[in-house]
Amino acid sequence: MKGSKANLSSLAEKCKTIIVSNWQGYLNTIKPEDKASIIHTSKVKYVLRRGKPYLWVPESEPHNVNIMFDERGSFSIAHPCPRPLAPLLKLIGKLPNRVAITGEIIPVKEKRIEAVNKYVEDAIQTEMRAISNFPNSVCSIFNSSNQMYASRCESLKALVDGGNEKYVIYKFVPSSCMLIDPNGDKKEIDLKVLELSKADPLGVWSTKLVDGINKNESRRRALILFCLYYLDINARDAYMVSVDKKGFDLLGKVPSEEAAGDEYQWREFRFEFEEEVKDVEAFCHQLVGMEQEVVNKFTNHTGL
Repeated sequence: MKGSKANLSSLAEKCKTIIVSNWQGYLNTIKPEDKASIIHTSKVKYVLRRGKPYLWVPESEPHNVNIMFDERGSFSIAHPCPRPLAPLLKLIGKLPNRVAITGEIIPVKEKRIEAVNKYVEDAIQTEMRAISNFPNSVCSIFNSSNQMYASRCESLKALVDGGNEKYVIYKFVPSSCMLIDPNGDKKEIDLKVLELSKADPLGVWSTKLVDGINKNESRRRALILFCLYYLDINARDAYMVSVDKKGFDLLGKVPSEEAAGDEYQWREFRFEFEEEVKDVEAFCHQLVGMEQEVVNKFTNHTGL
């Protein structure tokens, strides 16, 4: 059953956002040998160029031999989940949203390799310029983040800077795309709709925002106050899970609703903005405003 155009567009946007927010995924190729385990899987890095994932596969990887015999493959990309979110989400039985793509893996021709590398270099420079121009409200969050989550393109520097590792570059040409939600439910995405869709404006920066907020103790305390002020829930702890133009998702350790079992349990809560934010600067401005509001509220209430 096909959904409405608006719903299809929303799902496609979610897929595109996951793809641009990450820089590595799991590549699956078919082994030429007749063995019980016929699929080889490993993590590889990628960039999205003209709507297609370009994969950097180490020369030592068996994928390269597999692709010579059979160009079919699949590629799985999950929404990045920096620690300590990953173990917490696993604890409550939730997995990050994932995109699963099937299609053909085509080696990039020698004469096109320089253009692909140049694209990555330009993307890195564009992000570095953007970061240098961000106001303090953004930089204060980014500076708290683990450097490994700096940005998708930052992590790809080693691919174009050279080094000991040598790579073969492939273009992944999709034939199907599925969005898999945290409950394991799958929704097929129309490739034409996906190609025309735009990622959420926070997509490229989302991992660094989430990690930066969770690594800052004062911002973590503000998340706890969000639960109390906006939801009237007394949370013992809280972490940011995801951010987007419409709001953010928060994981709170709150009193259990079950009579038996632990006194506290982790639950996910959604906070919606009154208006969509257009970029990362507007998001950080909104977040800082909310932090100031709750801090002022409880400071005045306690007389501190």
